[in-house]
Amino acid sequence: MKKAKTNAKNIVNRRARFDYELGEELVAGMSLRGVEVRAVRDGRVSLKGAFVTLRNGRKGEELWLNNASFSLKNQGEGLSKADTIDTSPKKLLATRKQIQNFATQKKAGLTIVPVKILAESRFIKIVIALGKGKKQYDKRETLKRRQSERENARMLKRY
Repeated sequence: MKKAKTNAKNIVNRRARFDYELGEELVAGMSLRGVEVRAVRDGRVSLKGAFVTLRNGRKGEELWLNNASFSLKNQGEGLSKADTIDTSPKKLLATRKQIQNFATQKKAGLTIVPVKILAESRFIKIVIALGKGKKQYDKRETLKRRQSERENARMLKRY
């Protein structure tokens, strides 16, 4: 008997495009436990405030996802909120060449930002990008541009 398909949801970090000018992207795998995989498939993950760091491992540098919130269980089971949310670092899986490329870019002053989590296939992947932080006036300019685009779309829709 076939397994029922789950509604795979892509979890998006909406603040990433607002706070950073994103450049080169990389799709990497994630090393997760079973309950964390279930949380991703159910869409109970938040990338708000998440960031990627480089650490020295046994075989060179490794990418780690920090501060991503995984809601592990339903809170109705008498568990406190602290017991159900996991923010521990998760190891990201990428080739040495890709990691080395991102390490050199990071040393040049760029930030590695998680953009979205893909759960469409059997594997859970994460899209990370190199980004340069925007200044406050750039963020205001982005908001003004979006607002004017919305108004133009409304006007076109009316006529």
